[in-house]
Amino acid sequence: MSTPPVILLLPGSLRAGSSNEAVLRTAYALASDVRIGAVLYDGLAELPHFNPDDDTDPLPVPVVELRAAIERAAGILICTPEYAGTLPGSFKNLLDWTVGGTEISDKPVAWVNAAAPGRGGGAEATLRTVLGYTGAAIVEPACVKIPVDRGMLGADGLIADAGVRRQLAEVLGLLAAAGLD
Repeated sequence: MSTPPVILLLPGSLRAGSSNEAVLRTAYALASDVRIGAVLYDGLAELPHFNPDDDTDPLPVPVVELRAAIERAAGILICTPEYAGTLPGSFKNLLDWTVGGTEISDKPVAWVNAAAPGRGGGAEATLRTVLGYTGAAIVEPACVKIPVDRGMLGADGLIADAGVRRQLAEVLGLLAAAGLD
């Protein structure tokens, strides 16, 4: 029996209880339903500010851990808010740390835009640009808009809406299949 692919879930928000984190925690909970593994990255706040002078050996430990998590993953699913028309600085910082490595190159990557209708386009555009520089393989059918509001969350903080859960399971399946190619 082969080992199921593992998807790395990268939240772009530092805010406790953010809807973006709820999307990824729900995806984490659904992973076994679609016969994959998932790892929810929780090191965003520990990453040092990116400085190209520091992108040499020995790398800062949080960067080593990030790059190792990316290397081990069959694919990456991102859910990030949009701040001031683009990515939050902390998440852009995370992506900056991936440019100098090769771990994300050709790695299947997708994102879920959880913003209200008509919002989040700046974050998506910036993701597409930065991921292009990293050489990531964007899985277009898995890049979706799934607006999430607080009313969709259950008492456990996960998304309870069956339609949203079904969409997330589909995204995970598409991303996992791309990681097996």
